[in-house]
Amino acid sequence: MGVAAQDRAPSAPSIVDVTRPSAARIYDWYLDGVHNYAIDREFGERVVRLWPHVKGVARQNRDFLRRLVVNALDAGVRQFLDLGSGVPTVGNVHEIVRDHLPAGERAAVVYVDYEHVAAAHARVLLEEDGATGWAGVVQADLRDPMAVFGHETSRALLDRGQPICVMLIAVLHFVGGADNVPNLLADYARRLAPGSWLGLSHIASDEADPADQAAVEAFRKAYDNTSNPLWVRDRAEISGWFAGLDGWRLVDPGVAHLIDWRPDRPVTPADRALRPFAWCGAAEKLG
Repeated sequence: MGVAAQDRAPSAPSIVDVTRPSAARIYDWYLDGVHNYAIDREFGERVVRLWPHVKGVARQNRDFLRRLVVNALDAGVRQFLDLGSGVPTVGNVHEIVRDHLPAGERAAVVYVDYEHVAAAHARVLLEEDGATGWAGVVQADLRDPMAVFGHETSRALLDRGQPICVMLIAVLHFVGGADNVPNLLADYARRLAPGSWLGLSHIASDEADPADQAAVEAFRKAYDNTSNPLWVRDRAEISGWFAGLDGWRLVDPGVAHLIDWRPDRPVTPADRALRPFAWCGAAEKLG
């Protein structure tokens, strides 16, 4: 019999605020992880009642991350920068790379998250996996590319003269307001070498029916009471982000729903029910 999640939850470091829900820890709960606290579980249970599809969409996002990493590896990319990586859960980037990297080749992975608890648990995971020689953690705000790339861990592990796959999986819907997403993406893009990839996924409802759109809006409003307000965007806006990257091209199939981006297994009826709730895509920097 498994141990109850609340009995396995990490002790909270003194600098971690456990009086407000955290987006990273809530996402961990959506994925049935254990690095979350009572406040996060209470919030998660409440929003699942508002929008029952949220856990399924989180799992589809995780599967998109896996396919993105594998396809970038197949394209020759050997360095990965996971922005807003969150707390460790099943199927982390370094695990995917380790399982798919051709024999005799080397790779590098850098995780970035601003939350202390996320960074701390990621470091422990890498130590337990014996991966600290080629994978590391940067505690920084993804909205500050200079801090991300200037961190000693990034400088030690990433060669910016070689292609890097930058990943923003289910995180840009927490960037908005005074923050300019197109400018942020352009800032990362200009720092990357030709052959680099940039992949992202984002919550959506523009192709959902009215009832589901209302449920997503209720879900969005629930995040107003957390430290991470949430934005819902449509396909046109996300396509515009990619179109604004000079010298980049979308890789097939372009901006698509999660299950339609290079699927590697049969699509089930349960998959199709979740189709309208996210957009994703990846682009490659041309030489």
